[in-house]
Amino acid sequence: MKTFRFASGLTLAALLFFPGMVFAQTSPDGVGGSGSGGTPLPSGAAGDSGIAGVATPSSVPATCSTTPCDPGVRGGLINGQVGATATVPCALASVLGTNTCGQASQTPNPALDFFNNGLGRFQIVQTVDTLPNTGLGPRFNFNQCSACHSQPTIGGTGIANNPEFTAITKGIVSGADNTIPTFITVHGPTREARFPYFFDADGSPDPNKPNGGVEDLFTVSGLAGASSCSLQQPGFAGALATNDIIFRIPTPVFGAGLVENLDESTLIAVQTAEVGNAFGVSGTFNHNGNDGTIARFGWKAQNKSMLLFSGEAYNVEMGISNELFTQDRPLPGEDQLGTGLPAGCLNLSKTGYPEDVTNFTVTANSDQSAQNAEVPGDIVLFAEFMRLLAPPIPAPGVAGSSAAASIARGQTQFGTVGCATCHTMSIDSTQVSNVTSSLSNAAVGAFSDFEIHDMGVLLADNVSQGTAGGDQFRTAPLWGLGQRIFFLHDGRATDLLVVIKDHASNGSEGSTAEANFEALTPSQKQDVLNFLRSL
Repeated sequence: MKTFRFASGLTLAALLFFPGMVFAQTSPDGVGGSGSGGTPLPSGAAGDSGIAGVATPSSVPATCSTTPCDPGVRGGLINGQVGATATVPCALASVLGTNTCGQASQTPNPALDFFNNGLGRFQIVQTVDTLPNTGLGPRFNFNQCSACHSQPTIGGTGIANNPEFTAITKGIVSGADNTIPTFITVHGPTREARFPYFFDADGSPDPNKPNGGVEDLFTVSGLAGASSCSLQQPGFAGALATNDIIFRIPTPVFGAGLVENLDESTLIAVQTAEVGNAFGVSGTFNHNGNDGTIARFGWKAQNKSMLLFSGEAYNVEMGISNELFTQDRPLPGEDQLGTGLPAGCLNLSKTGYPEDVTNFTVTANSDQSAQNAEVPGDIVLFAEFMRLLAPPIPAPGVAGSSAAASIARGQTQFGTVGCATCHTMSIDSTQVSNVTSSLSNAAVGAFSDFEIHDMGVLLADNVSQGTAGGDQFRTAPLWGLGQRIFFLHDGRATDLLVVIKDHASNGSEGSTAEANFEALTPSQKQDVLNFLRSL
């Protein structure tokens, strides 16, 4: 049984916010316990945008005045939100109610109690068999949700100091039984790995045997509680040598509740409006395999809902069985070509299955809604936390300033060259919500059509998920882009100019828009880059 208990629902921000924390890159070994990967990279002092709650983008570097360049991670308020910190993201306005984002003392509020409880569980360091946070492994990528979703605050994407690189030095895995794969580097992206194809007996990838499942980086072998469980890591060296490996980085989940609440007809209307465009764009949707409805989360839009997203991640990334994915997960080869997990690696938590369950008995609390929030299992609270996260607020600059003018011109050029054909600036609007009013009849300014598009041979990863093929990816939402570090599905780029260029290759629907961008004048290109970093 796993719970995250409070003395009351009023103290979470005080527990999680550390006064004096500097929002800057930390040393590679992080700032805290075994689950900590370091502090997110931005943000400095808040700027004055002239608009309440909106951050000012950092000034354009001098070198960008003559040659277009990526201005870099934007400083200012985290997610453009007053009160947000590196460990306390902002909830939707209707969830906060009379409270202020980040405040230590909060007026009791049922939705906020659930949000705070989910936020707390999102940061728990999981173990193999130490109560109450048991179930880690036997294979996993890391031991804490927030370690991989922390840039620029919890719920985001990977930070500058990759926590996976510290897995041995922090005792998260046994160095006698695990090595850090060569593609996991101290300042590289937080990654999961997949092998597009199974291997033949001679160690060559077989294109007639598609794989594509996650190959977890680490095993629990050698850890206290792992008992006789002895597992080898996947054959990463052979996969690298034969070019049969691809990577994915964590997707940010800010504003996820708004995306989840978009009706099918609204998304189809956006798709219909794209028909006949002059940029060679013709997207389609990935669909849920159970009910056939449009899926929208994940790099290939393979997941329908935040609950499914949570349950899959808990099982695949951390090895924790739950009420959606009820067994320990073997590697694709162990499952499809072998015998599954060894008996000595099952039920290591000694609690039975699934490891994450509804809590039928919870501690009494004078705050009834806080007590109610203890009842669901972790994946339900993860989903509720993500569903209630506020979307990032863009930073358009001080009215009348040169920066604001550049950003406005860049937004116009973004549409003119064709980028907005896929990266739809705003979708209007969500359905009426039965969760909270901020999710009702709201515009979704995510800069995405949530369709999957052919992205060509350069970005293709040869992994199919649902109806998404090997070169198809969901249009990545761009809200919050200004404070991200790593880009594209595998984190290969940190420079927006590289990201734009990589949209062009044989078979890519982004090629025409990229060519149009290349045809802009240097100052127009810089306007587009400044606009993107304002998001």
